[in-house]
Amino acid sequence: MLKRIEEYLTSLEVEKGYSENTRVAYKNDLRQFMEFLQTRAEPKVTSWDDVTKDHLVTYILNLKSDREYASTTVARKIAAIKSFFHFLVADGLIKDDPTATLDSPRIKKYLPRAISQQDVEKLLEAASKSDAPRALRDRAILELLYATGMRVSELVALNVGDVDLASASVRCFGKGGKERVIPVYERAVQALDEYLNKGRPQLVRDPEQKALFLNQRGMRLTRQGLWLIVKGYVKEAGIQAQVTPHTLRHSFATHMLRGGADLRNVQELLGHANIATTQVYTQVSNERLREVYDEAHPRAK
Repeated sequence: MLKRIEEYLTSLEVEKGYSENTRVAYKNDLRQFMEFLQTRAEPKVTSWDDVTKDHLVTYILNLKSDREYASTTVARKIAAIKSFFHFLVADGLIKDDPTATLDSPRIKKYLPRAISQQDVEKLLEAASKSDAPRALRDRAILELLYATGMRVSELVALNVGDVDLASASVRCFGKGGKERVIPVYERAVQALDEYLNKGRPQLVRDPEQKALFLNQRGMRLTRQGLWLIVKGYVKEAGIQAQVTPHTLRHSFATHMLRGGADLRNVQELLGHANIATTQVYTQVSNERLREVYDEAHPRAK
């Protein structure tokens, strides 16, 4: 059970860009819940597959009555548990989500962070300074992330057969196994073409390996490995903003909407089931426009 918690915490860092403090808090919350399940639940639970809504309700009552936690603390612990189970289901680690019908107190949601188009260019340029196999891979990864807005989990799951250079598109499978085909702009196509012809052949060790992006051992690149790659180029490019692989997804959506793209089209490209999720990016775009206006008109504040 602890292994799944560690995998989830890695996803928070790599895909969500959560701060260290938040990840530590979630880690403590989930370990506390796990300890409750293993020692105090009836019957005791040894697998996340066996957790039921009754377990959750009993645990929440325990937090409120026996532990006397503040409502904000209980809300955070419930949010951590719900997010954790959503992750387990999305990754196919469990079949059913016991938190699906669980009510929870409302907590403040933070807007996704996007970086400027100038910073995106700096990042892409930093990965274009070498023709070494890994550099070609890295450039293709960054170009593809920004060109498609794919989730990190979707990108590392890509196989060579999912890329169609002739039609300038890539096929990926999102949450719930839903397939979508995303168009790719010319510069990303060129980066993929160079990687497939010059980079990947130098990295692959097993001719039967289907994974598109490989690590130095010739195995499929992991989410953690991808995070380290992005982190390195962010530092090399001298970008001061906090950037994670998921930041490029946020930036893709924000820049698309700011450029006049239709909200429904962006929803389809991102693979959002609910358009309300996509609408968050209009708030990000509007907030940035306000910042630009204030910078240009300081007396208007």
